[in-house]
Amino acid sequence: MSALFCDLSTEKDAKPPTQPELRERKLLALIQKCRKSVVLFVDEAHDIHHSTLVKIKRLIELVRQSGCILSVVLVGHPKLKNDLRHPRLEEIGARTNAFSLEGIRGYQAEYIKWLLGECIHDDYLPEDLITDEAIAFLAQRLTTPLQIEHYLHRAFEDAYKAATKPVTVEIAEAVLAVGLNDLEPRLVRHGYNAKVLAELLNIRVSEVKSFMSAQLPPGRTQDLRDQMLKMGIPLFASEGN
Repeated sequence: MSALFCDLSTEKDAKPPTQPELRERKLLALIQKCRKSVVLFVDEAHDIHHSTLVKIKRLIELVRQSGCILSVVLVGHPKLKNDLRHPRLEEIGARTNAFSLEGIRGYQAEYIKWLLGECIHDDYLPEDLITDEAIAFLAQRLTTPLQIEHYLHRAFEDAYKAATKPVTVEIAEAVLAVGLNDLEPRLVRHGYNAKVLAELLNIRVSEVKSFMSAQLPPGRTQDLRDQMLKMGIPLFASEGN
């Protein structure tokens, strides 16, 4: 609501009222004054508390009852989609449309070649700087543009220090972080850190960490795996990871 006040108010340094009733009425008046549909974008929405999602739904309904339109776009990790599908959030999830943005997944090699083409001098070709085998290796192990740019930079740095050209598979393999695609970093990329998993599974954070490190007894490990899979939490590497 503070974000909406800041963006919609024409008053300098406008502050929303502290009382809930007055705050809602003033916000509705601002939206009506705009005479336009309003869209609120929320990044890192997988971290939003469930009670906040309920309040956002209520705000949308209040605006609709006043004859205006407020749409909310929630942007977050795959955990957000899982949360919205859970029965406890049915009143929210049933009112949402979910879209999965796969980014460059499946086109990592093409992205690497495009990136090199944008960066290198016209006198060079990508194969002059990095072998096709190294590109294929990085494309298989990396999934996001940020990862690719980071590890390409490190590979070229190490190759320069070793006076080696082009970058080989051995150099590419050496710069990749140990455990890059282990269970814990994969889960974190989906929005599930140890604290979130502990709350979902109703267990201690230390037990979650032991699970991620494969230090639990086989029976307990299987029990937690079954619970997580039932919740839709991804435990297995996707193709291309």
